[in-house]
Amino acid sequence: MDGGNGKYHLLKSESKRFFRFFLSELKPKGPLLTPFNIVAAIIISVGMVLIVIRFATGLGSVTNLSQEFPWGIWIGFDVVTGVAFAGGAYVLTFMVYILRLEKYHSVVRITVVNGFLAYVFYAGALLLDLGRPWNVINPIIGNNFGVSSVMFLVAWHFMLYMMAEFVEFSPAVAEWLGWKRIHKVLSSLTLAAVIFGITLSTLHQSGLGALFLMAKNKIHPLWYSEFIPILFFVSSIFAGLSMVIFEGSISHKVFRHRLSREAHEKHDDIVLGLGRICAGTMFVYFFLKVLVFLHGQHWSYLDTPWGYWFLVEIIGFVVVPGGLYTQAVRTRNISLIKIASGITLAGIILNRLNVSVIAFKWYAPHHYIPHWMEIWITLTVVFAELIVLRWIVNRMPILSDPPAWAQKKKELKRTIKYIPLEEEKEEWTVSTM
Repeated sequence: MDGGNGKYHLLKSESKRFFRFFLSELKPKGPLLTPFNIVAAIIISVGMVLIVIRFATGLGSVTNLSQEFPWGIWIGFDVVTGVAFAGGAYVLTFMVYILRLEKYHSVVRITVVNGFLAYVFYAGALLLDLGRPWNVINPIIGNNFGVSSVMFLVAWHFMLYMMAEFVEFSPAVAEWLGWKRIHKVLSSLTLAAVIFGITLSTLHQSGLGALFLMAKNKIHPLWYSEFIPILFFVSSIFAGLSMVIFEGSISHKVFRHRLSREAHEKHDDIVLGLGRICAGTMFVYFFLKVLVFLHGQHWSYLDTPWGYWFLVEIIGFVVVPGGLYTQAVRTRNISLIKIASGITLAGIILNRLNVSVIAFKWYAPHHYIPHWMEIWITLTVVFAELIVLRWIVNRMPILSDPPAWAQKKKELKRTIKYIPLEEEKEEWTVSTM
């Protein structure tokens, strides 16, 4: 009985300690009245009201969607584009855990966290677009399974990949909470989760493109092709890595106080390496686009307004950033790589919106234009994701080194040997939110 009472009191005290720790972590790590916080508070507050209106009165009250245009910006941007931006997670995990390119190890966690949050929030955005959101569980519980539907495959890929990314990210949670035994178990699952996640990601990146194979007569011929799944998959590689470069550049400044020494020292080399991969992949993508164009014999469409718009996308947002990446890697110009990443991301947004919204039913006399409330809700989703990401990075070892007990012996030895200079100490003690 005494032993049982001892375990009970120990469990009770540990539970109290955990809840005190968790409540303390919910407190802000910096000043509340910052420009970003003020803007985010306004956008999210109004957005939450709009979301309540959407669920209370239906899609028609906050969107310009219709029977003719059932998919709008919530699908074209929040889901189709957002998933492409999250592609950096499966590419980097493949590079680090499969190819053993340890140079990129310091940015794996932040990339996986970005990917996981993107899937979580874009899955939430998908609920906004469903006329009957409670039916979203049908593919899971077996009610009208629809196993021959591409949507069924995408739904399962989406769900399973979120689970795989959470497992990849979970060791950082265990390190934050100090759960040593659980950390050991979760770390042992990382490689299996990575392999499973890479397989799923390649399937659903192309699966999103396969959705549009059913809309052959609705998408402009310059954007429709039976090779859309391949094009979506290839473009997700440089889209994801461009997002890693773009976000990484911002994180390198905003979260400078959280950066490990390794991440700080290798930042330029990592950016150059990712830029080199983007340049090569964009060349492959451009080559595929040319082959698809020649195969489809679409010459007659070029000398039309739609043809000019198509050339703007291909030349302005594929050839130009691809050339910038190539030149930047040759000259080791980090700033030029960051500019190229921004142009590339804009090009991915344009391409995905062209396929799903802009060039969809291009022949219709009245076209879909998103309502301002649709755009505002999209901004709400983006800002909510950024706030959650900031909360995680400021508390968990995402950019910083893991605690000593969680490091491998080789990493621990290297960390202990490092003794910063006085000026480095001053720089690394800068605090930010």
